[in-house]
Formats: sequence, C-alpha cells, structure tokens
Amino acid sequence: MSATSMNARAADATPRPIAALLDSPVFGVLTRVVLTFPFWASGLAKLLDFRGAQAEMAMFGLHPPTAFAVAVIITQLVGAALVIHGRHAWLGAGIMAVFTLLTIPLVHSFWAKSGPEAIASMHVAVEHIGMCGGFALAAIQARWARLRR
Repeated sequence: MSATSMNARAADATPRPIAALLDSPVFGVLTRVVLTFPFWASGLAKLLDFRGAQAEMAMFGLHPPTAFAVAVIITQLVGAALVIHGRHAWLGAGIMAVFTLLTIPLVHSFWAKSGPEAIASMHVAVEHIGMCGGFALAAIQARWARLRR
C-alpha cells in the first residue's frame, strides 16, 4: 500500500462495516432504485392508467394531454432506468433533473398561489431541488463504481 493510500485510509473515519456497505455494488444499485422510486412508480402508474395520466396532464393545464402523458411516462421510465442501470447514469440523472426542475414552474408554482396551497407547493419545489442533488450524487456514485471495477 502506498503512503498516499495509507494516509487516505487514516483520514477516513468511516467504520469498516459502513465502508463495506457503501462500497458494495449491490448497495449502489439499491440506492439508485430508491432514489428513482417516485419517478418509475409514477411512470408505471401512468402507463397502467393512461386515461388517468391524461386527466392529470389536463388538470395541470398541459395540452395536448395525450402528448404530455406519453412524454412524462417515457421521461420517468427511461430516466429512472438509466440512473438505476448505472452505465449512463449521468444521462438519466440529467433527464430526471431537468424534468424535475420543469415541474416547479409548470405544476408547483408556489409564487402564483396563496395560503396553505402556496406553502405546500413551495415545500414540493424545494424537495424537487434536493432531488436534483440526489441525481447528481447518483451519477457520481455510478461512475465511481464503474471506475473501481
């Protein structure tokens, strides 16, 4: 072991069992599945209830609702699959981040609402921004996992 890697190990105070878990390829995939769960679950639900997906798009003023429903389903399922698979996680993370950020002005426009509805929409918007950070971390994790192989 080189002096540099020994110094890096000494500086890392992560307990060995936790480090082993964090370094596990299975744990990496599992975390990406969990991170993308709201998106692939929503995409599957929309696919299974396409009429409901169309109604949801119309409710948010997205016209034509059929085209938006198809675009959302494809975006959610393909983006999540890329993040989960890991090979092109950077692309999936980018797709999911752009999609997630676009929902803020299109669906969660807290500045155009008032009272409890504005507060709830603001919380969702802030959570969406946090999810984008999670997507970036998932892309980093998938890249590092590939480099370790």
